[in-house]
Amino acid sequence: MIDLTREDNVFILTMTDGENRWNTTFVRAFARALDEVEASTGPAALLTTSSDPKFFSNGLDLEWRAATGEHRGGDRNAFGGEFMALMGRIITLPVPSVCAINGHAFGAGFMAALCHDVRIMRSDRGFACANEVELGMMIPDQELALFRHKLPANVFFETVQLARRWTGPDALDAGVVQGVAESDALVDVARAKAQELSRLGANRSVFGAMKERIFGENAAINQVHGAAHMLRTAGPH
Repeated sequence: MIDLTREDNVFILTMTDGENRWNTTFVRAFARALDEVEASTGPAALLTTSSDPKFFSNGLDLEWRAATGEHRGGDRNAFGGEFMALMGRIITLPVPSVCAINGHAFGAGFMAALCHDVRIMRSDRGFACANEVELGMMIPDQELALFRHKLPANVFFETVQLARRWTGPDALDAGVVQGVAESDALVDVARAKAQELSRLGANRSVFGAMKERIFGENAAINQVHGAAHMLRTAGPH
């Protein structure tokens, strides 16, 4: 489900659950991997990607949400709060984080990508999209806060209201991602960027505190609350 390895100063977190749809079991496996990253010392960075050639993450596990009885996805009632808290944890991770978006990133998968410091997207295939409106779902306030913090105003509107599907090149032009690469080079490009930034992870207290000032409860941004604070305090929903 989640595979974590390390190369030099870079922790490589690979999601290995097919379309990597989000359910409680998946959230907890991801959180355990972050425990190992955060327990490390010295220079470090996180690189997140997927083993699936088509999907980075296809969003919420809708089949699990609709099912009754026991399911490998785990406790449905725990999901909302735990998922949002995980997103808040990623956005304030005390080491640099890079996301290699190797395929489609929809809904919750797009959220997870946006929580990383740097995003590099496949240039030839795949979309990034907040598709809740298309599915007849309201976007939670916490998710809106994340998008508002991470995206330019016009891009924010097109993303959350018009459900625009961003290709890699379009996402680069709009500021949604910081780089693009061909499929066979994507992870190498992202790993090189993570290695470059890993020096900043040597001082966890400073790097993490700066993220709290940007995204936390008293964020230095023109919003009432920071995105991380809203994600962490979402509670069940």
